[in-house]
Amino acid sequence: MSSPHGRGNIELLSATLAKAKSEDRAALVAYLPAGFPTVDGGIEAVKAVIAGGADVVEIGLPHSDPVLDGPVIQTADDIALRGGVKIADVIRTVREAHEATGAPVLVMTYWNPIDRYGVERFTAELAAAGGAGCILPDLPVQESALWREHAEKHGLATVFVVAPSSKDERLATITEAGSGFVYAASLMGVTGTRESVGNQAQDLVRRTRATEGARRGLPVCVGLGVSNVEQAREVASFADGVIVGSAFVKLLLDAPDLPAGLEAVRALAGELAEGVRRS
Repeated sequence: MSSPHGRGNIELLSATLAKAKSEDRAALVAYLPAGFPTVDGGIEAVKAVIAGGADVVEIGLPHSDPVLDGPVIQTADDIALRGGVKIADVIRTVREAHEATGAPVLVMTYWNPIDRYGVERFTAELAAAGGAGCILPDLPVQESALWREHAEKHGLATVFVVAPSSKDERLATITEAGSGFVYAASLMGVTGTRESVGNQAQDLVRRTRATEGARRGLPVCVGLGVSNVEQAREVASFADGVIVGSAFVKLLLDAPDLPAGLEAVRALAGELAEGVRRS
């Protein structure tokens, strides 16, 4: 499945989101950190969520200072970092997960690790591994030209994050510059499970869709706080994709062993996959 010409899988990502839309449902996007509970265990976890029904997977690149991630993902990142996870392990996770499943796999990462690793090197390796793109929560659009040039050259999506505080003008800039989809953070604050995802997310999706870039068909996926079937159903009623992370990670953290954790994430993915159907 990985590309012999070093071309990434942005087209596969777009086709997968379009297919979900044609089936009158939202896509289910799952997030799992690389290297957690181990590199091999993390790869098995990605396969399990896809087997359960996730359409797209985001692989987190563990970072020591994650500004967007709540306590559950921070705990998992800490385990991964203590285990010595490297960028090479993140790339390997993408490669093996994509080759085993054929699903689009993105990397979610803060900018600093890529900057240190080298933009050209990172995009070339991610593309060669069959990656579909990157979600870059802390890269300002106005400083993203170098990244976007290399990502485009290698067939990788550039997914920016918008928040309820984003002004309409900024939303327009982001949808103009981004590709693959827009990551709409449903509320202010960090990732984690929430009681309610609510109106802020719906308003943000409406405002994002009103921009010129989104009117050309850039999907809007909502994350931060979605953890159960009811919330997935609510978000699926107005978004193109539903992003779930902490709920999967928590199951792996709480499981007595890896096989039990894999079964739990597979089962949750199955429930959520039902929830995103708009019947």
